[in-house]
Amino acid sequence: MSGPIVVGFDGSPESVTATGWAAREAVLRGLSLELVEAWPWSRTDVLGTDDAIAWSRQRLAAKEEELRSVLASGADVTSTHVPKDPAEALEAAGRHATMLVLGSRGLGALRGFLVGSVSQEVLRRAACPVVLVRAEEDDPTADSPASGGPAADAAAAGGVVLGLDLRHACDEVIAFAFEAARLRSVPLRAVHAWMPPTGSEYMAFAAIGSMDADLSAAEQRQLEDTLSPWRSRHPEVPVTADLVRGHAAATVVDAAGDAGLLVVGRRVRRAPIGAHLGPVAHAVIHHVRCPVAVVSYG
Repeated sequence: MSGPIVVGFDGSPESVTATGWAAREAVLRGLSLELVEAWPWSRTDVLGTDDAIAWSRQRLAAKEEELRSVLASGADVTSTHVPKDPAEALEAAGRHATMLVLGSRGLGALRGFLVGSVSQEVLRRAACPVVLVRAEEDDPTADSPASGGPAADAAAAGGVVLGLDLRHACDEVIAFAFEAARLRSVPLRAVHAWMPPTGSEYMAFAAIGSMDADLSAAEQRQLEDTLSPWRSRHPEVPVTADLVRGHAAATVVDAAGDAGLLVVGRRVRRAPIGAHLGPVAHAVIHHVRCPVAVVSYG
């Protein structure tokens, strides 16, 4: 896809960090960058609203100019101030985007990350991949998002981790992960979690051991078979395939500890309850420190 990389910007530290990540990604992919700031209040007759809107537009224009001056010569940077609900505005922008980039605020190692209602709504509904980028309290890139800095160097050094669910065909997710690893010239680690059938704990010990070995071998073969055509398409990407016994959410969170980017899927469910995030995507957006790409499929 050749659409722009769209990033949500509202002047907050997390949106500034997300804007820096999006700018670097736009340069990496040779795509244009579009900043979107949504103004959620429809009334303009409240005292001071006109001044607030003017200030918001000036801040957005200043950020656009800063990015244009810092990025590579000829980089296409645009900005849009939209008088809509932020989730609605970003979802609409995502219909013509290669990816959406959003920010989240760190709360500490034990409490995880704060993912606002707007980000969660966009993650559930966006048609394109959505990347959630973390901002820490002491993030050195917050003041100069387009210039890189230690956090950017650390992200570039880390490999790409792919949380793979073999129960569903998810070529879009795999393709995104391989492309991200190729562009960054880093290894790709594909991780698949599996658990023995419910009730097997009541079987005899010898039978459990034999069944586990057979199931593990079958899962490993399926994992290798799934990745084989993608290895052939991208021989330049070093790939490791890890089969881990355990719960999927905890396994993927652990695997992303040293990653520069984590890629997971979101299966599109056409059900009365509407779009929602699965348990793995929900866990990683709250507990994984590196940027997380959520790619819809199905």
